[in-house]
Amino acid sequence: MTHPTTRRVFLASAGAFALFAASLSPFSAMAQDKPVIRMSTPASETDQRSAALATVFGPGIAEFATYQPHYNASLVAQGSELEAISSGDLEMSIASAQELANFFPEFSIFATGYVHQSAEHQVAVFYDALMDPFKQKVEDELGVKLLSVMYLGKRHVNLRFPRSEKEVMTPADLAGVNLRMPGSDAWQFLGRAIGANPTPMAFTEIYTALQTGSVDGQDNPLPTVVDAKFYEVTKQVSLTAHLVDLNYIAFSKSVWDTMTADQRAALQKAADDAATSAREGQLVKEEELVTFLKDQGLEVYEPDLEAFRTHVQAQYVGSEFAKSWPEGVLEQINALGN
Repeated sequence: MTHPTTRRVFLASAGAFALFAASLSPFSAMAQDKPVIRMSTPASETDQRSAALATVFGPGIAEFATYQPHYNASLVAQGSELEAISSGDLEMSIASAQELANFFPEFSIFATGYVHQSAEHQVAVFYDALMDPFKQKVEDELGVKLLSVMYLGKRHVNLRFPRSEKEVMTPADLAGVNLRMPGSDAWQFLGRAIGANPTPMAFTEIYTALQTGSVDGQDNPLPTVVDAKFYEVTKQVSLTAHLVDLNYIAFSKSVWDTMTADQRAALQKAADDAATSAREGQLVKEEELVTFLKDQGLEVYEPDLEAFRTHVQAQYVGSEFAKSWPEGVLEQINALGN
């Protein structure tokens, strides 16, 4: 799970880049051209997060920097964004807790099924003092600053099968189902925890894999199912809500350190405002999309959520993921949701 050698390389390279960036001071008053903030994401341009960053974050930093988004993993391969930021080859990305758990296993707590209770709960957790050691470790060892938290949505199981052929009401119903999941250890563990056979695959390959039957299904929030048009190649959605999913707005600490106090404050506000806009938009979309998917011919139904919750949480007890969680943090997270 841990990669100490890789992390040392990242830390060394990030430190070297920080010295180089500081010597250039692109954000100083003497700079004639605005520095470019490149953001790489595997999401599409119409994704709620992408749209919020383009319409809120970009204008929010326009006075001192140029925001340059790159969609559909066109600049940096999915899963490589954090390394690119650490090495100085990228300024910004939208990172998942699962990706961070590849470097820091304790982040798996934020990617555990049925831990986050809602979008509001995510925000409370991110800004609570319990997150400070997590954020600091990412800055110190990876050179990445986590600016804000973006609500991705409740993840549900989305299958090619008609409901009459394969109805998913409990984890046992996912036995033998090849469910596309991102490739990190945390994601793959979650796939097994809900009862499926998780199949690692890049997001950009999902549509074709569903179309050809290379996988039986995928899990994503409803807005992503619609945005990526997965409803064209699937037949049902079981509203498992097995993960209230999130992304972090990840920014280069080296670049951050070259900015003035006023610029940092403006950039932080722009990130928070973009996250709020995306969260509000995503919540509205989730309410509307069940009807849309049904109109497209998909069967959308709620399974036995208690059966899923009990089964999933039991899988984490005693696992190597749970062993990496700092003592008392789960209880603190739970308390913020009450």
